[in-house]
Amino acid sequence: MNPAPPLRTVSDIERLLEAHAASHALLVYVESLGLPDAWIGAGFIRNSVWDVLHGRPIDVTRLADVDVLFFDPHDTGKEREAGIERRLRALAPGIPWSVKNQARMHLRNGDAPYRNTLDAVAHWAETATAVAARSTGRTVELIAPYGAGDLVNLIVRPSIVFGHKIDVYRERVMAKDWPARWPKLTVLMAWEEAYPAPHSSFDRIDT
Repeated sequence: MNPAPPLRTVSDIERLLEAHAASHALLVYVESLGLPDAWIGAGFIRNSVWDVLHGRPIDVTRLADVDVLFFDPHDTGKEREAGIERRLRALAPGIPWSVKNQARMHLRNGDAPYRNTLDAVAHWAETATAVAARSTGRTVELIAPYGAGDLVNLIVRPSIVFGHKIDVYRERVMAKDWPARWPKLTVLMAWEEAYPAPHSSFDRIDT
């Protein structure tokens, strides 16, 4: 892999994933299946960015899972997800593929139905985790509903829609214990710290 580019913007992260052969290959595998509105999200991107910003090489083999997202309201059966996982394991054995149709995930998360994969990602717990990527031919495209600022600045902050689920956010962050692996992180646990006044009123947003 070539030396990592500076990481400041969404475009920088796209170029990082394009340049890293193993990461790009996983995106290409998902692209090859032709799934509707399909991406890889969460730790696949977040961990890679944090590793680079801590001076470490990207290592996709350290991922607990590779979260594949797609959106198809016409077939929300778990059997389809399992079948896609089998196809991906055949393409890339040893990768911990996890496939979820975002057209059904609102039920698990207690949200209103999502409109598409971007909307689903916007309902994830942390701004730095709310990112996803896909291969589009030879290039990589990123979606980041909250931008890349928190991710590249090593800030862990609850997503704005989590104001009424802040306890879920705190429990998740404590269980993950990310600073043990990435000590440069700044973790914001209090809503008022993450969104100082006048934005603290957002904790009453009803999703």
